[in-house]
Formats: sequence, C-alpha cells, structure tokens
Amino acid sequence: MKTSKPDDVWNLRLYVAGQTPKCLAAFANLKKICEEHVPGKYTIEVIDLLKNPQLAEGDQILAIPTLVKKLPEPVRKIIGDLSNTERALIGLDLRVQNG
Repeated sequence: MKTSKPDDVWNLRLYVAGQTPKCLAAFANLKKICEEHVPGKYTIEVIDLLKNPQLAEGDQILAIPTLVKKLPEPVRKIIGDLSNTERALIGLDLRVQNG
C-alpha cells in the first residue's frame, strides 16, 4: 500500500564515505531518479561518514553507500550505488513490485 501523496516532499539521506566512485555514482543515480519521479519535491542530504562517523549510528548504517528515505513514511533503506533503477524505485515506493 502506497502512503505517499503527490504533494509529499521526499526527505532523503545518502550516507557515503568520501568521494569514491561508488558513492559518486549513488548520488548521481539518486538525483536522476528524483528528477524523473519527484521533480522539485525532494531534498537530498549527503552525510560523509569519514567526516562525521557518529552520524551512522542514528540510522543504523552498516554499509555504504546507503540511502535512507525519511519522508514520506515508511522509512526505507537501500544499500548500494542505485544503479539498478528498478530496484531503487521499488525500494523507495515509487514503483509497485510485480508478482
């Protein structure tokens, strides 16, 4: 069941560790997904765990890059560089899984 409404603002946190290729790819893929599916209705907060390692505890980050969708609820986590767009859309509740 989809709980988001068309006017919801998407509050997203991307946890990274420095400017690695995988982390940069995750940000680029996330921005592309947001622009295509929720244009103008999202915020992306990038948290570099090399600079702020204590911030990993709050969202229980175990791997990087990890995307945490804070709003609209429910909270969701996706680990990886988001290169699998279909999987990312399902994880973000932007697409209903078939089957």
